[in-house]
Amino acid sequence: MDTRVALIGIIIENGDSVEKVNALLHTYRQWIIGRMGLPYHKRNINIISVVMDAPQDAISRVSGLIGKLEGVTAKIAYAKIPEHEA
Repeated sequence: MDTRVALIGIIIENGDSVEKVNALLHTYRQWIIGRMGLPYHKRNINIISVVMDAPQDAISRVSGLIGKLEGVTAKIAYAKIPEHEA
């Protein structure tokens, strides 16, 4: 199965969505290499960086599901590593 390395940047502006984001990330945990979360109290937001090595459809699916949550934005950046080197 071909996989890609990607970074998903997540900004949570609605505190009620934090648990939902964490539940979705837990569902895709087998593909997650690492994650870092930063509460930014000054702006009352949470910022999460998630690094995945997964099939492209799994990366797109989790990002899309997270981005559909109220007050949440998710964007993907893919590594330019050729698939055959993974």
